[in-house]
Amino acid sequence: MILVDANLLLYAKAEDFPQHEAARSWLDARLNGVVGVGLAWPSLLAFVRLIANPRIFARPLSVGDGWAQVRAWRSRSVVFTPEPTSRHGEILDGWVHDSVSRSNLVPDAHLAALAVEYGLTLCSTDGDFARFQGLRWMNPLRPS
Repeated sequence: MILVDANLLLYAKAEDFPQHEAARSWLDARLNGVVGVGLAWPSLLAFVRLIANPRIFARPLSVGDGWAQVRAWRSRSVVFTPEPTSRHGEILDGWVHDSVSRSNLVPDAHLAALAVEYGLTLCSTDGDFARFQGLRWMNPLRPS
């Protein structure tokens, strides 16, 4: 099972990105598959915040249209939304002290902790996830 980062959701939806076709194909294959696809609230909310931002996109979606996309993804039978467990704070505590050197990495640590708690592979194009010891992650858009 996998956990999908916001950057892949953005690339899959926004045609402005050169990664769009690859990300859309990858995400569609997962959503039409049988393996669980985790979409955590931080990734979903980041998607809406960014896809509706006119400073990022010449033709941004409205917040309502971004939210409609979130609802559509969450309605898929393979999609689940992982929530922190009782282990979350312990995992974060170790990483925040050992691996997080900049405040903008704190949300990454939160997402990585969710992946570890549920035994998921975190899928992202963000190489910063490599710093979290014990996390399984992959960049599905990187040529193998």
